[in-house]
Amino acid sequence: MSTALTPFRVAFPESDLDDLRDRLGRTRWPEAETVGDWSQGVPLDYLKDLAERWRTAYDWRATEARLNALDQYRTEIDGLGIHFLHVRSPHPGAVPLLLTHGWPGSVVEFLELIGPLTDPEDPADAFHVVAPSLPGYAFSDKPAATGWTVERTAAAWAGLMARLGYERYAAHGVDWGSFLTGALGTVDAAHLLGIHLVMPFARPPQEQVELDARDLAGLAALKEFQQNEGGYSAVQSTRPQTLGYGLTDSPVAQLAWMVEKYWAWSDHDGDLEKVVPAERLLDAVTLAWLAGTGASSSRIYWESHNKMALDRVDVPTACAVFPRDARMPRAWCEHRFTDLRRWTDHEHGGHFPALEQPELLVDELRSFFRPLR
Repeated sequence: MSTALTPFRVAFPESDLDDLRDRLGRTRWPEAETVGDWSQGVPLDYLKDLAERWRTAYDWRATEARLNALDQYRTEIDGLGIHFLHVRSPHPGAVPLLLTHGWPGSVVEFLELIGPLTDPEDPADAFHVVAPSLPGYAFSDKPAATGWTVERTAAAWAGLMARLGYERYAAHGVDWGSFLTGALGTVDAAHLLGIHLVMPFARPPQEQVELDARDLAGLAALKEFQQNEGGYSAVQSTRPQTLGYGLTDSPVAQLAWMVEKYWAWSDHDGDLEKVVPAERLLDAVTLAWLAGTGASSSRIYWESHNKMALDRVDVPTACAVFPRDARMPRAWCEHRFTDLRRWTDHEHGGHFPALEQPELLVDELRSFFRPLR
């Protein structure tokens, strides 16, 4: 197995973009929903409008240039090619920070964070940023066999940080990245300064613990989510291949499948684009479309959904909890994360803080890791 770090640049051919625009122009649309809201899925009028903006106004090349302005590499770990951003700070005392995305995200959602993290006003807060693409996402390889679980990917991330020469590092994760970062706290505890999680998960402890009003409300919201919003997860965790045919063949299918989740999981007043601009939504969808990851990005659900160990974690931990995101009881998390040093119940925000509130997330990361340096 090669341990080389190969520089990488994003360069989709123009013919791929021409094909995308052609397919969008030939979409076979269904009839409109029979309700006046999003309860049956993405409303037809909204999706038609967004698809037309995607076809005629959106500029993927601008996002490609933003990515290519950053140092990117690929390397082989555990038999799989892994893509990652590696943006070193100009400040010599910077701390390595591993950022891990989830679904329906990618490394693109972290672009607004990289400048403030690597080159802050106070050099004492500087980070070297490493942001890998999960297996089956973006420019990482698509696994050809089963077994790429959250735990295996966490071990691969530990290997990546070691290969980069980082003996001690910090880690942050959201969505699947939160699960993976929690697993890192078990598999690579000796090298972690601490972990920062958005959407921490833990099982109820064997002994009885007292739950407060926020805990009970969070459990009720989680139950409602499973009943009314969990259809995507049921499909991706059981039939990712079947789903992948539609997402890989129809850009509008990919658009609807992803945008519905940005709408449902972001904190907004009914206008998603106030908090996540259309350009950022289309960044995420375009990358998934051009890379053809409709099936491969879903397989992490098949591999790991409801199958993770959620083992005890003893490294310093911070949890950022947002009202439009899943909220586990703090008492449960304290039993899993034994060195829980920071728990913040934010008044606003959702599942995508790097897109919705990047300044808040940067401040969270600086504040938590500052005393651990």
